[in-house]
Amino acid sequence: QVQLAESGGDLVQPGGSLRLSCAASGSIFSLDTMGWYRQAPGKQREFVAEITRGGSTSYADSVKGRFTISRDNAKNAVYLQMNSLKPEDTAMFVCFSNVRVRMTVPWRVYWGQGTQVTVSS
Repeated sequence: QVQLAESGGDLVQPGGSLRLSCAASGSIFSLDTMGWYRQAPGKQREFVAEITRGGSTSYADSVKGRFTISRDNAKNAVYLQMNSLKPEDTAMFVCFSNVRVRMTVPWRVYWGQGTQVTVSS
């Protein structure tokens, strides 16, 4: 089994910064793309950012220039540095990863439980 554990969510004032972390653990043969989605109350889950094992990144237009995604392959971890936070960034941020648990098993996406980010004065 594979677990993804997020941390770093908090209450922050507009204009502030936060760094989210997500670590994958368990029966992992290989990790490919890792990233983040977010879901605000009453809204659909929204893509935020992702990064491939080789370091290629992709961002939602709403966070470009403010958020930076990175990863540490040795630690099976992905990070999201969030700057210039806005009230509309308030959401539950959920980590995901494309994982292969054995060479003979297909890739599968795993999800974390989420970490709450609240941007408010």
